[in-house]
Amino acid sequence: MTKNVGGMDRNLRIGLGALLIIGAFVMPETLNPWGFIGIIPLATGLMGWCPLYIPLGIKTCKTD
Repeated sequence: MTKNVGGMDRNLRIGLGALLIIGAFVMPETLNPWGFIGIIPLATGLMGWCPLYIPLGIKTCKTD
């Protein structure tokens, strides 16, 4: 897995994912499904790799 998520994109993914997961615990009656969806941006942000970026040809991290 070559990293293809970096910088601001990575920070936004981690923040959004964390907020969705926290929201599922704070307001379980309204945001419960969103908590599970929050796992996806959190995981891709922490790993620095997004499988959807490969077919789209997107790379937001700095090249080596």
